[in-house]
Formats: sequence, C-alpha cells, structure tokens
Amino acid sequence: MSETRRKLTTIFSADVQDYTRLMGADEEGTLALLKRYRDAMSRLIGSHGGRVINTWGDGVIAEFPSVVEAVRAAVDVQNELAGLNAVRPADGRMLFRIGINLGDVIVEGDDIYGDGVNIAARLQASAAAGGIVISNTVYDQVRNKVAVGFDFLGPLQIKNVADAVPSYAVRIGDATGEAPPPVTVVHHQDAAPAKFGPQPGAREAGAREAGAREPDAGKLNISAGRKFGLLSLAVAALVAVNLLSWRGVFWAAWPLLGLAFLVVMAWVRTQTRIDRRLAALGVVGLATVAINLLAWNGTFWAIWPLLAVAVAAGARWMTRG
Repeated sequence: MSETRRKLTTIFSADVQDYTRLMGADEEGTLALLKRYRDAMSRLIGSHGGRVINTWGDGVIAEFPSVVEAVRAAVDVQNELAGLNAVRPADGRMLFRIGINLGDVIVEGDDIYGDGVNIAARLQASAAAGGIVISNTVYDQVRNKVAVGFDFLGPLQIKNVADAVPSYAVRIGDATGEAPPPVTVVHHQDAAPAKFGPQPGAREAGAREAGAREPDAGKLNISAGRKFGLLSLAVAALVAVNLLSWRGVFWAAWPLLGLAFLVVMAWVRTQTRIDRRLAALGVVGLATVAINLLAWNGTFWAIWPLLAVAVAAGARWMTRG
C-alpha cells in the first residue's frame, strides 16, 4: 500500500466543452482530435514544469510546483488550441475549460486527493469554453507576475467546503482587445469526486452545469440599481428625520458617515486592479479624519491612528507579492 502524505501544490483541471455533442457527431474524428489536443496540452504542461497526473474521458488533471507557471501553461494551452481550432469549422472546434487552484492535498502514489482538487474541478466547470478560471489563492500569487487581466466572478459555493471560494476569470485577450462579456456566478450544489477517475454521469452533469451559466447583464444591472436606490432612500430618510426633529444638532452626519464607510469598503472588495488592502487602509484613514472633524474639540487626535495606518500601509507596500 502506498504511503500517504500532504503537500501544497497547484492543481490544473481541464475538460472539453460539449464533448458529448462532438462524440455524437463523429466518434472517431473526435477521439483523434482529443488525442492531438491532449498531446499538445501535455507538452505545454511539461515545458512549464508541471506533470499530468491523470486523464479520464476528455479530462486532464495536472499539478505544478509553481503557481505562476501553472497559469502561464494554461494561457499557452488556450492560445495554442485556439490556433488549432481556427482552421476548423465552428461546430467542429474542441474547446477546453481550465480551472486552477492552489491548495493542500493528500498524495498517495501518483494520485492526489482532497478539497484542493475538488475546488480546481469546480473552477473548471464554471469556466467559459476556451477560458480559464482561478481561485483567489492563485490570484494572490500571480496578479502582478503574469501578463494577463483578471475579472472577479464572485464566490463559488462548494459542497463540504466551509467557505465560498472567490474566483477570477483570466482575461487572455483577443485581437479586438475587448473585455469578455459579464459572467453570472454559478453556485454548484454537488461536490466533485476527491479522486479523479472515470465517473458515471460526470459528462452529463458537466453539460447541465454549462447550460446553467448563461450571463444575464440585465439582472445584474437591476440588482445594482436597486441597491443604490435603497441606499439613497435611507440617506434621505435620515436627513429628513434630523431636520424634522431639529434641535440645533445635525446628528445624521454619524449614520451617514457609517453608511459611506460601508459602501466604499464594499466597493474596494470588488476591485482587481488595485491593492485592496492598501485601499482599505486608506479608507480607514479618511474615516478617522472625518470622525475627528465631526467631533472636533480643538485637538487633532486623528494623527495617532493615522500614524498607525501609515505604518501598516508601508509594511503592506514593501511585502506585497
């Protein structure tokens, strides 16, 4: 029996979008094309220091000691396969979805198990055809080291994993330079198998998940507009109550400051092109100054917490990856 151990590694999970449809149209041609594309994928994985752990059906599982090289390999894979697909008819193209996660796994022989692998599989299932989705653990390591863009997709719910996993789509780019269409986050209900191998019904489940991922920009815009409307109503109500019960003190400034702080911090958490920790420290500093001014008694005491914020921001700036 093989000895088991744990290690931190980068898991790369890939499969073919609409594989069942392709097999139904041309079994032999699809299998030959799959072999050709998987050979190209294995070559690129190896060139970036990774190793293929398992292949089953149309899927590929690999691992990398380097997070950066895993993402670079995924980008190279999608670019090379896009070139191979360009000469094929639209309905005969083989498009892979790739998910990448950095996590702690159990190793037994040549196999890996655990939540780290499951999360990579769910990220892959949420990717667009020809796309790449990464977890926040991967994003934190590569955001300043890989020449691609990232779009925050939101948290991915995974069964038997306590916390939702924030996910990002890798924006590989195209000739037009346009941003990808908005993506609706899918909350998956079923867990992926801890060990990868032939799984009955796995392809049909993937097809159902793919069908559920239609973007709906209208719903997203309505939701954002509704939140803004509710916030505006709350602000107006606070000001109105203060004015109607006026006693010479504008006490509504305090709840308004609290609302503004929450809104700005929520906005900071959604940003991907700035250092969110530095931005949050800046917001805390501004809030401290605002509190000092609203409660002014002739002393600028905010200088002391501002000094602490400045030290924390400097430490973050020097140590960020």
